[in-house]
Amino acid sequence: MQNPIEFYTNQKASLEKEAAILKKKSVNLSVFRFAIFLITSFLMYLTFGSYPDVFIIAFLGVFIFSFLVVKYIDLKRKRNILAEKIRINSTEIQVLNSDFHHLETGSAFINSAHFYSNDIDLFGKGSFFQYINRTTTNDGKGVLATLLTENSTASILEKQQALKELSEKVLWRQHFSALASLISVKNTSKSIVNWISNYTSVFPKNLSKIQIGFSVISLVFIGLISFGMLSFVYIIFWFLTGLFIIGRFFKKSSNLYAETDKVRETFKQYHQLLNQIENEEFTSKILKKKKNIINSEKKKASVIFKEFSRILDTFDQRNNIIIFVFGNGFFLSEIYNSSKIEKWIHNYKHTVEKWFEVVAFFDAQNSLANFHFNHPKFVFPEITSNKEVVNAINLGHPLLNADKRVDNDFIIQKEEFFIITGANMAGKSTFLRTVSLSIVMANCGLPVCAKHFKYSPIKLITSMRTTDSLTEDESYFYSELKRLKFIVDEINPETLGEDYFIILDEILKGTNSKDKAIGSKKFVEKLTKSKSTGIIATHDVSLCDLENEFQGIKNYYFDAEIINDELFFDYTLKNGVCKNMNASFLLKKMEII
Repeated sequence: MQNPIEFYTNQKASLEKEAAILKKKSVNLSVFRFAIFLITSFLMYLTFGSYPDVFIIAFLGVFIFSFLVVKYIDLKRKRNILAEKIRINSTEIQVLNSDFHHLETGSAFINSAHFYSNDIDLFGKGSFFQYINRTTTNDGKGVLATLLTENSTASILEKQQALKELSEKVLWRQHFSALASLISVKNTSKSIVNWISNYTSVFPKNLSKIQIGFSVISLVFIGLISFGMLSFVYIIFWFLTGLFIIGRFFKKSSNLYAETDKVRETFKQYHQLLNQIENEEFTSKILKKKKNIINSEKKKASVIFKEFSRILDTFDQRNNIIIFVFGNGFFLSEIYNSSKIEKWIHNYKHTVEKWFEVVAFFDAQNSLANFHFNHPKFVFPEITSNKEVVNAINLGHPLLNADKRVDNDFIIQKEEFFIITGANMAGKSTFLRTVSLSIVMANCGLPVCAKHFKYSPIKLITSMRTTDSLTEDESYFYSELKRLKFIVDEINPETLGEDYFIILDEILKGTNSKDKAIGSKKFVEKLTKSKSTGIIATHDVSLCDLENEFQGIKNYYFDAEIINDELFFDYTLKNGVCKNMNASFLLKKMEII
């Protein structure tokens, strides 16, 4: 079993050595390039006026200098990739040492109306998303959030196989992330796809043929004038004619440029990522299926994206005044580039969205696979179809320190409800979030924090963090009632027929004790009759009497002990009803009363 921290430490050290070598090469190349410039300038000075020697020297000097510039740019790109990989490995070391609160929180995905995401610290500061997210594209981040919240129990075994395979491709995943990180992209693919899908050609179809003919005539004119066979006046007239034609279409081409300038960097980033996917071999069903999507055309998707990226880069040269004036005057370059763009959109508008989705999928899956690689001791759930919904040994919360974490065995049958009582701070809420997150992780195909985990797939629904709303003029109690109504509607077997695992923390907190006890009992009775499964944590021990009335209800508790005027917790789930409550003790201990 590979130690992740050891792997990342060794990888980081190796990359740093490689980066130092490339830095030295880069410095030497800069010095050599400057030397070529000085030598060429000196030789041109010595041979000035001597033809063709001066031209040969100038040509060779420019050629060698240009070659060295290309080599330097390539070397700089490799150094940037190495720097990103060093950062990636440093980040993994930090995260495995529980230092991850500087990473993106995913707070934009918080949704209080969702089945469970607002209750189990899925998003926000210190959340599971913040812990596992390594996506490098905006779309990938969105897909990862969707995977965590879709509440789907389909194809879990296939998801597991995909993550197992990707987790072993550590270097491929890091290279994928490094490439994506080199280009900063603000747009999501949704806006790009909408623009491409709804784009209507604004240039006449025959305009590209006119451009070709005009360019050929320009070359003929330039040749004839060079040999003195035609007056220079003709080329000036022809040049002005070209600018006049461009003027007729300048507004349309400018509008097209404004749109393409927004997406240029995105295509530059995505063609590299598509190339990474195309050149990698996959064996799992899901990964092979996704890869086949980008192989649906005659040419590779990466090549098609790269072509478009180059077209957009060429179009961007319109900002160079010399290229703009002479390119349009002689070759109608605005029309040429606009026609190429419209042709590309026409040819591939039907499949661009799928290609973006594939890249986003792999970006999100890389984060999940990275989590698996980082936690080799976590186990993949063994999927079953029997009456045991969860059968877990040493189940713990994945974000808690393994040295301090207290794990619990947990077995619950289908249509059973556990009522969990316990003292304040004894571990009830943490346990509820542990079970909830384990179900979410299992449904995503992730390994869970346990020694053993048998699982019969089930959807999750929770009510643990109801809040009042001033903006919607809602009281706390009314907000809680709305949440409970949402749960009742979702678990209604007559309308949906879905199996749900329901987790509730202290229901009906917003009303008086007597009312709460009566209402809570009736609600638990309704849940029991709905054939659902779940856990209810409460301080109201009167609910525990329901164990005697319903066969599917069982009582468990978390205990606390006061020893030598100090409070101690063992955070261990026990069978029965809690007898030791600690609110009065804590009030006195903190000198509140």
